[in-house]
Amino acid sequence: MSFSWWSWVLLGFVLLLVELATPGGFYIFFFGGGAIVVGLLAALGIAGPLWVQCLLFAIISCFGLLVLRRPLQNRFRVKPHDVDSIVGETAVAMNAIGVAAIGKAELRGTSWSARNTGAEAIAQGQRCRVERVDGLMLHIRG
Repeated sequence: MSFSWWSWVLLGFVLLLVELATPGGFYIFFFGGGAIVVGLLAALGIAGPLWVQCLLFAIISCFGLLVLRRPLQNRFRVKPHDVDSIVGETAVAMNAIGVAAIGKAELRGTSWSARNTGAEAIAQGQRCRVERVDGLMLHIRG
């Protein structure tokens, strides 16, 4: 089986475009870069057979991911998502939620599972305060 140098370069650019299209935080970026580097090495004739190219791709990509990802995130100030930062924000109940019951609430354009921690039922469309986040569950109070 043959894998030409331009195929590696094309794969690299496709992976870079996927990184741009997703809020991944510099994961796919390094695999795109690894594919481009292997493609350039193959174009120079120093990448060897396909199994060596695949090995180089894995080594270069993982090395970049492990060594360069954090400095790159710090440079561009990319922070991981902190769900605790939504405590205190206002969510909107998507359905009626009884006392201590679970329903759905909308926050930042996303539907969340929500538990009513208040002493009164929450009506559909009512604004609620996020008191706590437990995994993917919002604990809200009307």
